[in-house]
Amino acid sequence: MIYKSRAELMDKASQAEGRTFGEIDKSGRIKNERAKGQLGQIVEESFFEYKINSTSEADFANLGIELKVTPVKSNKNGTLSAKERLVLNIINYMEEVNKSFEDSSFWHKNRELLIMFYEWLPQVKRSDYRIIKSYLHTYAAEDLEIIKQDWELINEKISQGLAHELSEADTNYLAASTKGANSRSLRYQPNSPIQAMQRAYSLKQSYMTTLIRKIISKEDLTHIATSDDLKSMSLLDILNKKFDAFKGKSLEEISELTGIKLNPKSKNFLQMFVSGLLGIRGTKLDDIDEFAKANIQLKTVRLEPNGIPKENMSFKNIDFQEFACEEWENSWLNDYFLETKLLFVVFEYKDTKKENESRELYFKGIKLWNMPISEIEGRLKVFFHDVQNLIRDGIELTPIQQKTRIVVKNNLPKAKSNQLCHIRPKGRDGSDKVPLPDGRMIAKQCFWLDREYIGELLASNLDVRNN
Repeated sequence: MIYKSRAELMDKASQAEGRTFGEIDKSGRIKNERAKGQLGQIVEESFFEYKINSTSEADFANLGIELKVTPVKSNKNGTLSAKERLVLNIINYMEEVNKSFEDSSFWHKNRELLIMFYEWLPQVKRSDYRIIKSYLHTYAAEDLEIIKQDWELINEKISQGLAHELSEADTNYLAASTKGANSRSLRYQPNSPIQAMQRAYSLKQSYMTTLIRKIISKEDLTHIATSDDLKSMSLLDILNKKFDAFKGKSLEEISELTGIKLNPKSKNFLQMFVSGLLGIRGTKLDDIDEFAKANIQLKTVRLEPNGIPKENMSFKNIDFQEFACEEWENSWLNDYFLETKLLFVVFEYKDTKKENESRELYFKGIKLWNMPISEIEGRLKVFFHDVQNLIRDGIELTPIQQKTRIVVKNNLPKAKSNQLCHIRPKGRDGSDKVPLPDGRMIAKQCFWLDREYIGELLASNLDVRNN
């Protein structure tokens, strides 16, 4: 069926809201619970009544609109988020490298998206999933400038023969995500004999979650950049510009200049500092539109005068039962560092006497960083399998008498064991315990990046090093 206008198409799409896939399906596809992509095909074939195809044209070619069907999930805190990234079209490295953004396969096929959100529920049959919103997505001017920058970065890597080094965390909103049955799904790339993993353009899960927050949950988010800013600067350039005036200044000096009361010992110190310097005082950092869409997470770093952070950097507590069963490709560890950018907000002590509790902190600078794919597929992957084997074999728990108490040691990787990361406790005390797969209990443990590794990252950044 041909839809003659956007209004006609959206009128039809709105009629799907509130209906389940079981109610929509006329083909019997819904009976195949394991088949991927079937829900989108059911909407194409049974609801919009057009033949399924894999052409380079948008689904509604006469209107230039591509159809996408994607899941929304409810979180424990009652909020909604995207269950996954929105996968778009496969990247043909050999062809895309010769194109500009305006004639790229991404822009040709995905300039406008009819997104049909459905509610995903655990332990519910797909036939009972219900479409909750039909939405015609056109890119806001600010988003489009960042997406153009993302596309240019992806294409530049392809042109350099580095498609095999692409990572989702390289970019902000538009990603080159893996798309294939397994790691053997490879494609030729220009200017390199190395075959690269097959990838597709995708809108990041964090970008889709932000859309859901705006479109379905009706949240208002704050922008820190305009489309005019982004035509001449990257997001990092804009962040640096906002922070530059405060480099080298003490917290006391920054407080005097900005009127922001800063207490490094308070739990919301970083939020107050960053929000204040971005000019959005009182706004939660995950309410910053650009941070939410790009999945930028903030980390405070406090450097000693020798350039090494005072502490190792902590992340998520370890769920040992989950860790024992995970596949590397779908593990939290792999997903987090593939999809997350870290904004290091760096301070330094100039007083070398660590016992001086009143040592003053000076703002050093910022660094926006993501872990390179070579590191993820190298030391981090080895670490994951080593820890998983220790858990499956049974972690050694050895009680040791220390003065007035007994401390239980374990054989999990310690700091400096691989010059990248380690596991150690992050509970209130030794009595704060979690179960192991074999039923024994262990003190709550956390994943950490080594402080020496963080120090090396920051030493290589001129914005932090030379100010």
